[in-house]
Amino acid sequence: MDRDLRRRTRALFVYFFIPGLALASWVTRTPEIRDAIGASVAQMGLVLFGMSIGSMCGILLAGRIVAALDTRTTALMGLCLILSSMVTVAVGVILGSQIMAACGLALFGLGMGGAEIAVNLEGAGVEALRKKPVLHTLHGCFSLGTLCGALIGLALVSLGVPVALHLAAIAVLIAGLIIAFRNDIPSGNGLSSGGNHATIADARIWGDPRVLLIGLIVFAMALAEGAANDWLPILMVDEHGFSVASGSLIFLAFTAAMTAGRFGGGIFIQRFGAARVIRGCAILAGLGVAYVVFGTNPWLAGVAVLMWGLGTSLGFPLALSAAGAGGGADSAARVQAVAIVGYLAMLVGPPSLGFIGEHYGLRNALLVVTTLIVGASIAAPAVRPRAA
Repeated sequence: MDRDLRRRTRALFVYFFIPGLALASWVTRTPEIRDAIGASVAQMGLVLFGMSIGSMCGILLAGRIVAALDTRTTALMGLCLILSSMVTVAVGVILGSQIMAACGLALFGLGMGGAEIAVNLEGAGVEALRKKPVLHTLHGCFSLGTLCGALIGLALVSLGVPVALHLAAIAVLIAGLIIAFRNDIPSGNGLSSGGNHATIADARIWGDPRVLLIGLIVFAMALAEGAANDWLPILMVDEHGFSVASGSLIFLAFTAAMTAGRFGGGIFIQRFGAARVIRGCAILAGLGVAYVVFGTNPWLAGVAVLMWGLGTSLGFPLALSAAGAGGGADSAARVQAVAIVGYLAMLVGPPSLGFIGEHYGLRNALLVVTTLIVGASIAAPAVRPRAA
């Protein structure tokens, strides 16, 4: 790689790392945040719905913002909103305000939705330039961010550090990373050229059966990842009898499994191909989620969480790579369409599980995830390269 491409790739590592760090920072404290704002399971679902609203806006507007401003500006704007969300949630905890906490998560969703679409488009561009899989490693950096955030959160829970102070410190760290890497992605990428390029509103994108099947895969795997991100600590505390610290530790194990799967997945992708890897991952994730739903041994449930994390690790990046493979005028639109489906599933889907969980229990709500994962395993051949 030349120097500029190395800088661009390194900046993308950081841009993927920041949302993961921020996400895990508040996820590891969700039991305490819930108690501080006095929320029931259904009310916590409403608070998380703030993130869903922000996410939908960010994801759906991201394409137009990228076309008008470029990927770098869109990503930086999103990361700054994520920084603001940490401060806003911290204020909500101090005031005991569910509305303020929901607003903070709305800012997080808005920022993450916009930034993640932009950086995935950048990642697909880097992957094309390097002519080798890169997106699974970039998504590994997101998982590394969640791992670091979970480690920090676990340590601070054990030390009794207040939630608000924790989130404020993370905001300062994010600000430093944004400033340090703000210029390493070239400007102008993704701007609308007015040519004959497809957009996500184009019927030829959504009318492509292969794109729809890839969308099913990414929806299922991203929902499985998002369900763990939003509900795993609470699920382990409320349904399997773990302490708050142990619930955070199990979430840490989940993020470690995700990180290992994404950084180590390249070997399996090259040896077995994307379709077999997707099917194997779906089977592993499905078994893990199923035991969390039906199992009675708490420690075996902890082991099942590792299967859950490893199984979902490669679904999202492999789906994006498959969507962009083959180039063509509609390549970026295919990537954006699949990314939108994935982020809607990961950020908007989990709050819906909260409403189901209020009436039928969180374990039973995860049956939706298990069913979709079965569908992803059946659709796995869609990620094979297009026939010439």
